[in-house]
Amino acid sequence: MNYLYLYAAIILIAMTLYVRRQRRIHDTHAAELQVAVQSGLVEPPSLHPVVDFSRCMGSGACVKACPEGALGVVNGKAVLINAASCIGHGACMAACPVESIKLVFGTERRGIDIPNVTPQFETNIPGIFIAGELGGMGLIRKAAEQGRQAMDAIRRKRGAKADFDVFIVGCGPAGLSAGLSAIHHKMRYKLIEQEDSLGGSVYHYPRQKIAMTAPVELDLIGKVKFNDVQKETLLAFWLDVVHKTSLKIAFRERMESIEREDGQFRVRTNRGSYTTAAVLLAMGRRGTPRKLEVPGEESAKVAYRLADPAQYVGQSVLVVGGGDSALEAAIALSQEKDTDVILSYRSAAFSRVKQKNRLQLEQQEKAGRLRVLLNSTVASIQEHHVDIDHDGVVQRFKNDVVLVCAGGVLPTPLLQQIGIQFDTKFGTA
Repeated sequence: MNYLYLYAAIILIAMTLYVRRQRRIHDTHAAELQVAVQSGLVEPPSLHPVVDFSRCMGSGACVKACPEGALGVVNGKAVLINAASCIGHGACMAACPVESIKLVFGTERRGIDIPNVTPQFETNIPGIFIAGELGGMGLIRKAAEQGRQAMDAIRRKRGAKADFDVFIVGCGPAGLSAGLSAIHHKMRYKLIEQEDSLGGSVYHYPRQKIAMTAPVELDLIGKVKFNDVQKETLLAFWLDVVHKTSLKIAFRERMESIEREDGQFRVRTNRGSYTTAAVLLAMGRRGTPRKLEVPGEESAKVAYRLADPAQYVGQSVLVVGGGDSALEAAIALSQEKDTDVILSYRSAAFSRVKQKNRLQLEQQEKAGRLRVLLNSTVASIQEHHVDIDHDGVVQRFKNDVVLVCAGGVLPTPLLQQIGIQFDTKFGTA
């Protein structure tokens, strides 16, 4: 009889600890969800999980599998609590023990335009293919596979006399994989990237962010066995691949138009005009960085993304923008020694930003590590200074670097002009 009491006591203690733990998890995740709702950050940027509550058992396996912390358990069910941080790599779906998660595009409130493509990734315009993030695939492994499969279809259609067999736009996972396939199949190719770095969206991830969670197959390289690899490791791998294979990439070259011409295509960029038998669009959904359109913006000291804050130690940096990327850049720069940071934003207050970033910005400003200029716009950019219109008064500030974090212009209108057809997804696969 005493043993029964002992067993009952042990079970009661275990159940009490379990309930308390579940309550703490609920309270923590519910609070994070509330902050996201108050900040207006409830719309995921692209591919994201949707949970079938009728099947979800609240095991938390998906939460543990998500490197971004986008999922949480609230009221015993998995919920997307940090939608803005979700990059759609699908680790949550694979981890769910009861298959209650599916990946979808868009939401009931905000649709996402996804191009129509065949199983071979060809659009409604014969000869123009789309692979990777632009086609809705955020998973690095699958984007790279799409680039490889698209090139396999393109090589079978070779025949038109042109400067190139294929013109590849974008140097993310899909574009890099396609470039390797072009070399493998001995195709005449041109691979362009509008920025000065490879990796696509991965390059813009925060430092040490988990970028890839599964192996990938690449022509010339074979199967690459990655598991929970961080951004820096993946980018270093890509750079090594480019070096070993002599993959040619034209950086800082931006596609401006595609036209049909005598059975082939003419692609115009900011650097030239080329004919090609086929086009593979492998650029991301971030689009072309939105510019300020002010005098001096073409200066070499103007950048549109922050790679490493440490490279600006001891310099005067102006950050322009009012979203999370701008706040995060300003905060990171202000933490570097002897770096003078100004954050300029055209509105009177920051909206739709994470509360954590808002608080960190206020802390850094109170500590005198950065200066925030609301209701301000850049008037001109000079070699050693910038002119900023602040509350109607133009002021001059010493400056070495201008970092513009004003979002991007999506490529959808350009592609629609070409004639590529899209479907708008409202929370569907």
